[in-house]
Amino acid sequence: MGRKRCVGGDGSKMAAGCCGVKKQKLSSSPPSGSAGPGGGGSRCGGAAAAAAAGGGDPGAPAAGPRLNGLGALAGGGCALSPPPPGCGGGPAGLAPPAASLLSSSPGPGCRKMVVSAEMCCFCFDVLYCHLYGYQPPRSPRFTNDPYPLFVTWKIGRDKRLRGCIGTFSAMNLHSGLREYTLTSALKDSRFPPMTRDELPRLFCSVSLLTNFEDVCDYMDWEVGVHGIRIEFINEKGSKRTATYLPEVAKEQGWDHIQTIDSLLRKGGYKAPITNEFRKTIKLTRYRSEKMTMSYTEYLAHRQHHHFQNGIGHPLPPYNHYS
Repeated sequence: MGRKRCVGGDGSKMAAGCCGVKKQKLSSSPPSGSAGPGGGGSRCGGAAAAAAAGGGDPGAPAAGPRLNGLGALAGGGCALSPPPPGCGGGPAGLAPPAASLLSSSPGPGCRKMVVSAEMCCFCFDVLYCHLYGYQPPRSPRFTNDPYPLFVTWKIGRDKRLRGCIGTFSAMNLHSGLREYTLTSALKDSRFPPMTRDELPRLFCSVSLLTNFEDVCDYMDWEVGVHGIRIEFINEKGSKRTATYLPEVAKEQGWDHIQTIDSLLRKGGYKAPITNEFRKTIKLTRYRSEKMTMSYTEYLAHRQHHHFQNGIGHPLPPYNHYS
């Protein structure tokens, strides 16, 4: 997944929430009986979870142990700098509203984006079918290559965090997005499970993680460009991990030290944080491709593809969205 520097990664499967945001109060009450795949998931910012090798949430699915987004393995979405001139815009064939959603290209040069608006549409389809008891949508047409991934849900005009869970293990995109769509929507323990009436106010982000590099210096990463994952030994001698996706530090207005210290606290480290202790941290930096789509854009994109191109998965019954 990218060049390594100085130290090696553990390569273990881990899942996590994505954003450095505190739990928001929601007006809607959780539905009874809602469940996501694979049991409990990890959050974007909450209590710490152990990250010892082979450890993790006992309710984690086969995709790998889930760790707390900020308290064990956190992360967030990741918008990078715009692609260079001549690199093109969104994937061919997208409806105009969806084509404009294309985020930036990770890294220099004209590399084709893997993430697409169709991935966000697929996540909306999966969530909709689950909430209304319909058969899951058939397999999508976008690539099924394996990637580490995160699915993030936000809600309302102020885009409050509503759920964010993902995995640092490469998963085939079709099954990975199915799983983490529901896990982030229904199993983020900081929030009640999503309800039908919330659908029209949702925003879905898909983040694909790339370019992992293990570095020697805990300061060797760039705010707003790199996501970071740290591994450390807490005051009780237990191994812990925590992560933020690339945009989190910039959105919060943090510098390097503030970001590291926040990750340590969210990872459960309670002792005073000294510069000497920071130097003991093992840090992996990474980049990501991110696509975000609103519910309104989802409807426009789905209708465009279904009625004009005749492609894509079956449309949900739209009368339920009115």
